[in-house]
Amino acid sequence: MGSMFSASLTSSLRLKILSFTLLICMAGKPLFASPLRQLEKPLKDQFMVRRALEKALGYKSSAIDSSNDSSMPKLDKREPDDSFLSLVIWTPGETSQSNEPPEICCNSQETADPREKMGQQFPPSSLYLLAFITFICLNILHLKAEASRKVYIVYLGEKQHEDPNVVTATHHDMLTAVLGSKEEALTSILYNYKHGFSGFAAMLTDSQAKAVAELPEVVSIRPSQVYKIQTTRSWDYLGLNYDQTKGLLHDSHLGEDIIIGVVDTGIWPESPSFSDAGFGPIPSRWKGICQTGEAFSANNCSRKIIGARWYTKGVDPEVLKGDYLSARDVNDHGTHTASTAAGVLVRNVSFHGLAAGAARGGAPRARLAIYKACWGAGGSCYEAAVLKAFDHAIHDGVDVLSLSLSGNGYAEGSFNAVAKGMTVVFAGGNNGPTTQTVANDLPWVTTVAASTLDRSFPTVITLGNGQNLVGQAINYQTEKDDIFKPLFYGGGSCGVDLLNSSDVAGSIVLCYDFTSPISFSLPLQIERAIQVVNQAKGAGLIFAIYSSNNIDVIESCNDLHLTCVFVDFGMANQIRNYYINSDKPKVKVRPTKSVIGQSVLSPNVGFFSSRGPSVSYPELLKPDVAAPGVCILAAVKNSYHFESGTSMACPHVSGIAALLKAIHPSWSPAAIKSALVTTALITNEHGWPIESEGVPRKIADPFDFGGGNVNPNRAADPGLIYDIDPKDYLKYFQCTIGTDDACDSTKPLYYLNLPSISIPNLKKKVTVSRTVTNVGSTNAIYEAIPESPPGVKMVVEPPVLVFNATHKVNTFKVSFTATAKVQGDYTFGSLTWYDKDDHRVRIPIAARIVIQDFFADTS
Repeated sequence: MGSMFSASLTSSLRLKILSFTLLICMAGKPLFASPLRQLEKPLKDQFMVRRALEKALGYKSSAIDSSNDSSMPKLDKREPDDSFLSLVIWTPGETSQSNEPPEICCNSQETADPREKMGQQFPPSSLYLLAFITFICLNILHLKAEASRKVYIVYLGEKQHEDPNVVTATHHDMLTAVLGSKEEALTSILYNYKHGFSGFAAMLTDSQAKAVAELPEVVSIRPSQVYKIQTTRSWDYLGLNYDQTKGLLHDSHLGEDIIIGVVDTGIWPESPSFSDAGFGPIPSRWKGICQTGEAFSANNCSRKIIGARWYTKGVDPEVLKGDYLSARDVNDHGTHTASTAAGVLVRNVSFHGLAAGAARGGAPRARLAIYKACWGAGGSCYEAAVLKAFDHAIHDGVDVLSLSLSGNGYAEGSFNAVAKGMTVVFAGGNNGPTTQTVANDLPWVTTVAASTLDRSFPTVITLGNGQNLVGQAINYQTEKDDIFKPLFYGGGSCGVDLLNSSDVAGSIVLCYDFTSPISFSLPLQIERAIQVVNQAKGAGLIFAIYSSNNIDVIESCNDLHLTCVFVDFGMANQIRNYYINSDKPKVKVRPTKSVIGQSVLSPNVGFFSSRGPSVSYPELLKPDVAAPGVCILAAVKNSYHFESGTSMACPHVSGIAALLKAIHPSWSPAAIKSALVTTALITNEHGWPIESEGVPRKIADPFDFGGGNVNPNRAADPGLIYDIDPKDYLKYFQCTIGTDDACDSTKPLYYLNLPSISIPNLKKKVTVSRTVTNVGSTNAIYEAIPESPPGVKMVVEPPVLVFNATHKVNTFKVSFTATAKVQGDYTFGSLTWYDKDDHRVRIPIAARIVIQDFFADTS
C-alpha cells in the first residue's frame, strides 16, 4: 500500500498538495483537522511527533501498530533527541551517499526518493515536508487560538455547597466537560468564586464560551471588562469634628473594629495614616490573610491594615510593568482612598503649606482590608479580579466595601455581598457634567457623586497696569514672589502652534480661546497645554476655564517650575484687553493662599461628577448621595497630596457607613443607604439651594446628587428607614445578574422599596407603595409634605403615619398623575415625612411625562 501511494503521488501533485496546505495555513483553517486533532497542542518530544505524523500520513510502524502487516512499510524507531526536526527534514549524510537533498518536485520526470534506492521503505520526503508544514500550521493555529482567548466571567448563582473546595471542584468538572481535559480546565481557570457566590473566570475562546453558555448550570457568561479608577478639612466640614464630645463620630467610638475593605491599587503601609498605635487585637471574626509579595512582607500588615490580597491573573503583562507584584501601591490612588475612609489622626499636615491642619479618615479606629485589583500608572481595574476581591471580602468578614472605580456595579459580586450584610459603596464616575453618565447604577449599592468643600485657594494676579485679579491655583513656588514676567497671548488655547512663537520663552501665557471657551474644561486638554508651554520654555500659564475648583489638575506645574492659575472667562477677557492695549504687557502671579469657612460658597456638585439618569435602569434614581470629592488632601506614600474625583467622594461615604454600622450593628445595607439618602442636605450653610457646576451652573437636582450632600450626624438618627430584603431585589429586578440582555422584568424598579422614586414613562397615572420602619422614638407621628414635580399631580395616602411599640412599620402609597399630554422631560420633586422630634425624612422624586414609550429627545 505504501509503494502504491508513493508511486501515485507525482511531483506535480505533491507541489499542489504542499501549496494547498500553505494556503490553508495562511487562511487560518486547519488541513486534515480530524486526523490531526491530537496535534492541536504542542507535543512534548520528537517520538510523539513522529508517531502523530505517521498516523496522520497513513503509515503504521511497530511503535504504533504491532500487527506487523507486511503490506505496510516499517519505520525505524529512533530515540528522541534534542530536535524533532530531524524526523521531517532531510539531513545530509543520514540516509544518502550524497550531500544533496532529496528531490521533491519540479522535474519533468518522477524521481524516486533517494532513501528508497537504498532499499529503505520510507514515506516520500515530500510527505515529510507536507507533514511538517501541516504540523507547523496547526501549531500556528494553536497560537492563534491562544491569542484569541480572553477572560470570560461565568456566573452560576448561589453556592450549592458550603464547602468552597466542593464548589471549586464543580467548576473544574464543568469546564472539563467542555474542554475535554481536566488539565486544560485547570490551566484555563483564573479565579474560582466560591465564598459569596458560585462562578469562575477563565481564559476561553468565543466558541468555548458559547459551549459553556449552553450548560444548564450557567446563569450568565460575559467577557471580563477593564475599568479605570475614578480619581483633612472635609470631615470637619461634614460635622465630624475629631474632638467632639457627642455626635456620630463620638458615639461610634471612631468606628472602632469595623472592617472596611478597599478595592483599589493597593496601599503604602508605611504612611503615618496607617499607624496601628493604640489598636487592640484584630477582631476575632476576621478570616482574611496577609498575602505577601514584592516589597510587601507579613510585617506590612498590622492591627490597622489587618489583611491584604492582590490579583494579577488575566491582567495585561504590559500593565504590570513598573508596578509592585504585591499589595504595595505604586499608583497612590488606593493609599489616598484608604486614608480618606479610615486613616488615623495625623497632625500638622499640609501640601507645601496649603490646607494645613490634621489629616484623618472618616472612621479612624476602623480596620482596613486591602484588595489590589487595579494596576499600573493608569489604574486599570480588571473585572474578573474585582469579582474575586468581592468573593474574598465576603469570606474575610468585611463590613463595608469601598470601590473608587468605574464599572457596571459588578452585579454578581456586589449583590451577593449585600445579601450577606455588607454595605457596598461605589464612585459614581467622572464623566460630568454630561447627563446619563452615572456609573455603578445598581439598586443595592450606594453610588456617590462628588461635591466641593468650604475651602478655596485664591491666587492674586497683578497686571502691569496695577489691576489685581484673583484666580485659583496651587502655586507654592515662593521664589517667584513679586516678580513681573512678560505676558503673551497668541489668540488661542495654547495649542501646538504656540511652539512656533519665539515670544513664549520666559513669558506667562494666557490660554483663552474666546471663540470656543468650553475647550478648557477638560483636564486632558489642560495637561496638553501645560506640555506645550513647557516645551516652548514658557514661564507659566493663565487658563480660562468654566470651573476653577478642580485645581489639582495644575499641581504638576510646580514640578515643571511653571506658574499656573485658573481664571474665569470674564477675567480672561480683561487680561486679553490689557494685552492688546499694552506696549509691554507683563503679569505677576503671587503664591496661593488657603481660605476656609462660610465665605466660600459650598457645597456645589463638582463639574466632573457624573450625572443621571441611569441609562440601563431609568426607573432607578442615581446617584444616591454626594460627598466631598474636590481637592481632597489625603495620604500619598509618606506625604499628603490633593486629588479630585468621585474616587475621593466614595471613601467619605464608606467611612460614614462604617460609623453607622458601629452604632447600628443590626442595620442592613439598605437601611444604611436609606439613612444617608433621606437625611442629606439640599441647601448650603446660608440656606441657599446647592448648585451644580456645569455649562451653565444650575441648581442641583436629584440626577446631580441624589438625595443631596451627605449629612453624617443626621444619618445617625434618621427617624424612618426604607429597608429592603435582599430577595426583593431579584423579585423586582427580575434580571439575570450580570447581563442586561437576559432581563425579563415584570415589574418596574420604581416598585422596589427604595428611598427615591423615578418614573421615566408617566402617561396617565402610576401608583407606587413604600414601607418605612420607625427607628426613632417609640411613639411617633409623621406627616407627609409632598412636593410634586411640575406637570404632575402627586397624592400621598395616608398622609399621616402613626408608630408605637407594637406598630413599628407602616406602608403608604403615592400616586402620580400627568396633568398634561406631552412628550416631556424629567421634572423633580420630593416627599418628606416629619415629626415633632425634628426628623425630616426626605426622598427625591423624578418623573417624565411621555406620550410614546421610546422617544429620542435630541433637539
